[in-house]
Amino acid sequence: MRRALFYALSIFGFLVTACGNDYSPKPRGYFKIDLPDKKYQSYNGECPFEFDYPVYASVVTDSARDAKPCWKDVVYTGFNGRIHLSYQPIRSKAQFNELIEDAHTFVFKHTVKATAIDESIISIPEKKVYGIYYTIDGNAASPVQFFLTDSSKNYIRGALYFNEQPRLDSIQPVLDFVKKDIDVMIRSFRWADQI
Repeated sequence: MRRALFYALSIFGFLVTACGNDYSPKPRGYFKIDLPDKKYQSYNGECPFEFDYPVYASVVTDSARDAKPCWKDVVYTGFNGRIHLSYQPIRSKAQFNELIEDAHTFVFKHTVKATAIDESIISIPEKKVYGIYYTIDGNAASPVQFFLTDSSKNYIRGALYFNEQPRLDSIQPVLDFVKKDIDVMIRSFRWADQI
C-alpha cells in the first residue's frame, strides 16, 4: 500500500512540476547558408554579347533539345539555381514586337502564385542597352526576369530559377544575394558591336 501511495504521489508531483513550464513549439528552421565574397569575371564567348558574372557561378551552354546556339545558363551550383539567358537576333520589327510580348507573357504566367509583380525600366544609352526588369514577389517559380535589347539587332531574355519548391521565406537570403549579381550583369552588359 505504501508503495502504491509513493508511486501515485511521485506521478502527481511530476505532473504538477511539468505543467508549470510555458511551452510553445519552435518555428521551423532552415540551414544556414554561407554566402561567398562578391567577385566578378567577364563572359565573352562566341555570342554577340558580354557581361560580368560572379566567380562562384559558371556560364554553360543550354543543353535543352530546343535550345538555340546562344542560349546560356549562369549556374549557381552552391545555391541550386540558374539564370537562363536566351538570345535572339532581331530580324524584323514584327519579330521584335513578338519577343517583347513573349517576355511580358512569361512574366505574367506567374500571377497565380505571385503576390506582386514590379517592373523597372532599364536604360543604358551609352551601351545601347534597354529593357525591363521584373521582380515577382511570392512563391513564383521565377522570382526575377528581365530582357535587354538594343532595339534594332539584338535581344536577350533572362529568368532566374531555383531547383527547389518555391518558398520565398526559405530562399529570400539567396534571392537577395543573386539579385545583386543580376544588377551587376545588367550594368556591365555590352553588345558585341558596342565593344
